[in-house]
Amino acid sequence: MSLAFSGKVVVITGGSSGIGKALALASLARGAKVAVCGRSVEKLETALGKNDNLFCVKADVSREEDCKNYMDAVVKKWSQIDVLINNAGISMRALFEEADLSVLKELMDINFWGAVYCTKFALPYIKKQKGVILGVSSIAGNRGLPCRTGYSASKFALQGFLESLRTELLQTGVHVMWVCPGFIASNIRNVARGANGSAQGETPLDESKLMSAEECARIILNGIERRKRTIVMTAQGKLTVLINKLFPSLADSMVFKHFLNEPDSPLKGYN
Repeated sequence: MSLAFSGKVVVITGGSSGIGKALALASLARGAKVAVCGRSVEKLETALGKNDNLFCVKADVSREEDCKNYMDAVVKKWSQIDVLINNAGISMRALFEEADLSVLKELMDINFWGAVYCTKFALPYIKKQKGVILGVSSIAGNRGLPCRTGYSASKFALQGFLESLRTELLQTGVHVMWVCPGFIASNIRNVARGANGSAQGETPLDESKLMSAEECARIILNGIERRKRTIVMTAQGKLTVLINKLFPSLADSMVFKHFLNEPDSPLKGYN
Protein backbone atom coordinates (compact mmCIF):
# COMPACT_ATOMS: atom_id res chain seq x y z
CA MET A 1 0.00 0.00 0.00
CA SER A 2 1.35 3.42 -0.96
CA LEU A 3 1.40 5.92 1.89
CA ALA A 4 0.98 8.71 -0.68
CA PHE A 5 -2.46 7.41 -1.64
CA SER A 6 -3.58 5.80 1.61
CA GLY A 7 -6.83 7.42 2.73
CA LYS A 8 -6.79 9.99 -0.08
CA VAL A 9 -9.87 10.65 -2.20
CA VAL A 10 -9.09 10.16 -5.89
CA VAL A 11 -11.70 11.30 -8.41
CA ILE A 12 -11.46 9.88 -11.92
CA THR A 13 -13.55 10.68 -14.98
CA GLY A 14 -14.28 7.79 -17.32
CA GLY A 15 -13.69 4.60 -15.36
CA SER A 16 -15.43 1.75 -17.14
CA SER A 17 -12.58 0.70 -19.43
CA GLY A 18 -9.04 1.38 -20.59
CA ILE A 19 -6.81 3.77 -18.67
CA GLY A 20 -9.64 4.97 -16.42
CA LYS A 21 -10.48 1.46 -15.25
CA ALA A 22 -6.79 0.67 -14.68
CA LEU A 23 -6.34 3.91 -12.72
CA ALA A 24 -9.33 3.16 -10.51
CA LEU A 25 -8.16 -0.38 -9.68
CA ALA A 26 -4.56 0.72 -9.11
CA SER A 27 -5.63 3.59 -6.86
CA LEU A 28 -7.78 1.22 -4.78
CA ALA A 29 -4.82 -1.14 -4.49
CA ARG A 30 -2.73 1.76 -3.14
CA GLY A 31 -5.28 2.42 -0.39
CA ALA A 32 -7.21 5.33 -1.87
CA LYS A 33 -10.91 6.03 -1.79
CA VAL A 34 -11.88 6.18 -5.45
CA ALA A 35 -14.79 7.88 -7.19
CA VAL A 36 -15.41 7.12 -10.86
CA CYS A 37 -18.01 8.40 -13.26
CA GLY A 38 -19.51 7.20 -16.50
CA ARG A 39 -22.75 7.24 -18.41
CA SER A 40 -23.76 3.91 -16.85
CA VAL A 41 -23.29 3.01 -13.17
CA GLU A 42 -24.07 -0.61 -14.00
CA LYS A 43 -21.23 -0.69 -16.53
CA LEU A 44 -18.86 0.86 -14.00
CA GLU A 45 -19.77 -1.65 -11.31
CA THR A 46 -19.44 -4.55 -13.74
CA ALA A 47 -15.99 -3.37 -14.78
CA LEU A 48 -14.67 -2.51 -11.32
CA GLY A 49 -16.56 -4.82 -8.97
CA LYS A 50 -17.74 -4.01 -5.48
CA ASN A 51 -15.52 -2.25 -2.95
CA ASP A 52 -16.34 -0.17 0.12
CA ASN A 53 -13.80 2.39 -1.08
CA LEU A 54 -15.31 2.66 -4.56
CA PHE A 55 -18.01 5.17 -5.45
CA CYS A 56 -19.63 4.95 -8.89
CA VAL A 57 -21.57 7.97 -10.14
CA LYS A 58 -23.57 8.45 -13.32
CA ALA A 59 -22.29 11.52 -15.15
CA ASP A 60 -21.72 12.70 -18.71
CA VAL A 61 -18.68 14.98 -18.49
CA SER A 62 -19.77 16.96 -21.53
CA ARG A 63 -22.62 18.32 -19.36
CA GLU A 64 -21.68 21.06 -16.90
CA GLU A 65 -24.48 20.14 -14.49
CA ASP A 66 -23.41 16.49 -14.39
CA CYS A 67 -19.84 17.49 -13.52
CA LYS A 68 -21.03 19.72 -10.68
CA ASN A 69 -23.30 16.99 -9.35
CA TYR A 70 -20.43 14.49 -9.53
CA MET A 71 -18.09 16.63 -7.43
CA ASP A 72 -20.90 17.48 -5.00
CA ALA A 73 -21.69 13.78 -4.57
CA VAL A 74 -18.06 12.91 -3.84
CA VAL A 75 -17.74 15.68 -1.23
CA LYS A 76 -21.05 14.67 0.36
CA LYS A 77 -19.78 11.08 0.69
CA TRP A 78 -16.15 11.64 1.72
CA SER A 79 -15.93 15.38 2.60
CA GLN A 80 -12.80 16.01 0.51
CA ILE A 81 -11.08 15.65 -2.87
CA ASP A 82 -7.32 15.11 -2.93
CA VAL A 83 -6.68 14.13 -6.55
CA LEU A 84 -8.69 14.83 -9.70
CA ILE A 85 -7.75 12.79 -12.77
CA ASN A 86 -9.39 14.17 -15.90
CA ASN A 87 -9.24 10.99 -17.97
CA ALA A 88 -12.50 10.78 -19.93
CA GLY A 89 -11.94 11.17 -23.64
CA ILE A 90 -12.75 9.99 -27.14
CA SER A 91 -10.83 10.11 -30.40
CA MET A 92 -11.62 10.35 -34.11
CA ARG A 93 -10.31 9.08 -37.45
CA ALA A 94 -11.43 11.03 -40.47
CA LEU A 95 -10.21 13.70 -42.86
CA PHE A 96 -11.24 17.16 -41.70
CA GLU A 97 -12.89 17.99 -45.03
CA GLU A 98 -15.07 14.88 -44.75
CA ALA A 99 -15.90 15.07 -41.05
CA ASP A 100 -19.15 16.48 -39.73
CA LEU A 101 -18.43 19.49 -37.54
CA SER A 102 -20.49 17.77 -34.85
CA VAL A 103 -17.63 15.26 -34.50
CA LEU A 104 -15.13 17.97 -33.58
CA LYS A 105 -17.64 19.59 -31.23
CA GLU A 106 -18.24 16.29 -29.42
CA LEU A 107 -14.52 15.79 -28.92
CA MET A 108 -14.07 19.30 -27.54
CA ASP A 109 -17.12 18.90 -25.27
CA ILE A 110 -15.77 15.68 -23.72
CA ASN A 111 -11.98 15.98 -23.90
CA PHE A 112 -11.65 19.69 -23.13
CA TRP A 113 -14.83 21.03 -21.57
CA GLY A 114 -15.28 17.90 -19.45
CA ALA A 115 -11.91 18.58 -17.84
CA VAL A 116 -12.69 22.29 -17.43
CA TYR A 117 -16.06 21.60 -15.78
CA CYS A 118 -14.74 18.98 -13.38
CA THR A 119 -11.70 21.06 -12.46
CA LYS A 120 -13.88 24.12 -11.82
CA PHE A 121 -16.11 22.33 -9.35
CA ALA A 122 -13.36 20.28 -7.68
CA LEU A 123 -10.89 23.16 -7.28
CA PRO A 124 -12.11 24.60 -3.93
CA TYR A 125 -11.73 21.19 -2.30
CA ILE A 126 -8.37 20.43 -3.93
CA LYS A 127 -7.04 23.81 -2.78
CA LYS A 128 -8.03 22.95 0.78
CA GLN A 129 -6.12 19.66 0.55
CA LYS A 130 -3.21 21.10 -1.48
CA GLY A 131 -3.94 18.28 -3.85
CA VAL A 132 -3.34 17.35 -7.46
CA ILE A 133 -5.15 18.10 -10.72
CA LEU A 134 -4.10 15.88 -13.61
CA GLY A 135 -5.11 15.76 -17.25
CA VAL A 136 -4.65 12.66 -19.40
CA SER A 137 -3.50 14.26 -22.63
CA SER A 138 -1.74 12.64 -25.58
CA ILE A 139 1.18 12.97 -27.96
CA ALA A 140 -1.55 14.58 -30.08
CA GLY A 141 -1.46 17.47 -27.60
CA ASN A 142 2.16 18.17 -28.57
CA ARG A 143 2.04 17.34 -32.28
CA GLY A 144 -1.03 17.66 -34.48
CA LEU A 145 -1.98 14.31 -36.03
CA PRO A 146 -3.66 13.92 -39.44
CA CYS A 147 -7.21 12.56 -39.43
CA ARG A 148 -7.36 13.47 -35.73
CA THR A 149 -7.89 17.23 -36.06
CA GLY A 150 -10.58 17.38 -33.37
CA TYR A 151 -8.64 15.10 -31.05
CA SER A 152 -5.41 17.07 -31.42
CA ALA A 153 -7.26 20.36 -30.97
CA SER A 154 -8.89 19.14 -27.76
CA LYS A 155 -5.59 17.93 -26.29
CA PHE A 156 -3.72 21.12 -27.24
CA ALA A 157 -6.52 23.06 -25.54
CA LEU A 158 -6.36 20.83 -22.46
CA GLN A 159 -2.62 21.37 -22.07
CA GLY A 160 -2.90 25.13 -22.53
CA PHE A 161 -5.65 25.25 -19.92
CA LEU A 162 -3.68 23.20 -17.41
CA GLU A 163 -0.46 25.16 -17.95
CA SER A 164 -2.28 28.44 -17.35
CA LEU A 165 -3.97 27.00 -14.27
CA ARG A 166 -0.68 25.64 -12.94
CA THR A 167 0.79 29.13 -13.10
CA GLU A 168 -2.24 30.72 -11.44
CA LEU A 169 -2.07 28.23 -8.58
CA LEU A 170 1.72 28.35 -8.15
CA GLN A 171 1.56 29.76 -4.61
CA THR A 172 -1.40 27.69 -3.36
CA GLY A 173 0.20 24.28 -2.88
CA VAL A 174 -1.98 22.74 -5.60
CA HIS A 175 -0.03 20.69 -8.13
CA VAL A 176 -1.21 20.71 -11.77
CA MET A 177 0.20 18.22 -14.27
CA TRP A 178 -0.59 16.29 -17.42
CA VAL A 179 0.57 13.04 -18.93
CA CYS A 180 0.91 12.10 -22.59
CA PRO A 181 0.55 8.38 -23.22
CA GLY A 182 1.54 7.04 -26.61
CA PHE A 183 -0.58 4.31 -28.14
CA ILE A 184 -2.08 2.38 -25.21
CA ALA A 185 -3.99 -0.90 -25.45
CA SER A 186 -7.57 0.21 -24.82
CA ASN A 187 -10.87 0.56 -26.63
CA ILE A 188 -10.36 4.25 -27.50
CA ARG A 189 -9.72 3.41 -31.17
CA ASN A 190 -12.73 1.10 -31.33
CA VAL A 191 -15.06 3.89 -30.24
CA ALA A 192 -13.20 6.62 -32.15
CA ARG A 193 -15.58 8.71 -34.24
CA GLY A 194 -15.63 8.38 -37.99
CA ALA A 195 -16.55 11.16 -40.41
CA ASN A 196 -20.28 10.90 -39.65
CA GLY A 197 -19.88 10.59 -35.89
CA SER A 198 -20.41 6.85 -35.60
CA ALA A 199 -17.87 4.65 -33.79
CA GLN A 200 -15.35 3.09 -36.16
CA GLY A 201 -15.77 -0.24 -34.37
CA GLU A 202 -12.30 -1.61 -35.00
CA THR A 203 -8.73 -0.56 -34.36
CA PRO A 204 -6.13 -0.02 -37.10
CA LEU A 205 -3.36 -1.08 -34.69
CA ASP A 206 -2.10 -4.37 -33.28
CA GLU A 207 -3.24 -3.80 -29.70
CA SER A 208 -1.14 -6.70 -28.41
CA LYS A 209 2.06 -4.74 -29.15
CA LEU A 210 1.02 -1.60 -27.28
CA MET A 211 1.67 -0.52 -23.69
CA SER A 212 -0.97 -1.95 -21.38
CA ALA A 213 -3.47 0.29 -19.62
CA GLU A 214 -2.18 -1.13 -16.32
CA GLU A 215 1.40 -0.04 -17.04
CA CYS A 216 0.13 3.38 -18.10
CA ALA A 217 -1.82 3.69 -14.83
CA ARG A 218 1.26 2.72 -12.81
CA ILE A 219 3.31 5.46 -14.49
CA ILE A 220 0.56 8.02 -13.90
CA LEU A 221 0.13 7.23 -10.20
CA ASN A 222 3.88 7.23 -9.62
CA GLY A 223 4.00 10.62 -11.35
CA ILE A 224 1.30 11.94 -9.02
CA GLU A 225 3.24 10.73 -5.99
CA ARG A 226 6.37 12.50 -7.24
CA ARG A 227 4.42 15.56 -8.40
CA LYS A 228 5.94 15.46 -11.86
CA ARG A 229 5.19 18.40 -14.17
CA THR A 230 4.53 16.38 -17.31
CA ILE A 231 5.14 12.82 -18.44
CA VAL A 232 5.58 11.76 -22.05
CA MET A 233 5.33 7.98 -22.29
CA THR A 234 6.90 5.54 -24.77
CA ALA A 235 10.10 6.00 -26.74
CA GLN A 236 8.11 6.74 -29.89
CA GLY A 237 6.21 9.49 -28.11
CA LYS A 238 9.35 11.12 -26.72
CA LEU A 239 11.05 10.98 -30.12
CA THR A 240 8.01 12.50 -31.85
CA VAL A 241 7.91 15.43 -29.42
CA LEU A 242 11.66 16.02 -29.77
CA ILE A 243 11.70 15.89 -33.59
CA ASN A 244 8.66 18.14 -33.80
CA LYS A 245 10.39 20.70 -31.60
CA LEU A 246 13.75 20.64 -33.39
CA PHE A 247 12.79 19.76 -36.98
CA PRO A 248 9.09 20.59 -37.52
CA SER A 249 9.14 20.20 -41.33
CA LEU A 250 10.70 16.76 -40.99
CA ALA A 251 8.07 15.90 -38.39
CA ASP A 252 5.33 16.82 -40.90
CA SER A 253 6.68 14.32 -43.40
CA MET A 254 7.32 11.58 -40.84
CA VAL A 255 3.90 11.88 -39.24
CA PHE A 256 2.16 11.92 -42.64
CA LYS A 257 4.02 8.78 -43.70
CA HIS A 258 3.28 7.01 -40.41
CA PHE A 259 -0.46 7.57 -40.61
CA LEU A 260 -0.55 6.94 -44.37
CA ASN A 261 0.65 3.41 -43.63
CA GLU A 262 -2.24 2.63 -41.28
CA PRO A 263 -4.68 0.03 -42.59
CA ASP A 264 -7.44 1.79 -44.57
CA SER A 265 -5.85 5.17 -43.88
CA PRO A 266 -8.07 8.13 -44.83
CA LEU A 267 -4.85 9.81 -46.05
CA LYS A 268 -4.59 7.46 -49.04
CA GLY A 269 -6.79 9.86 -51.01
CA TYR A 270 -4.12 12.54 -50.57
CA ASN A 271 -1.15 10.40 -51.55
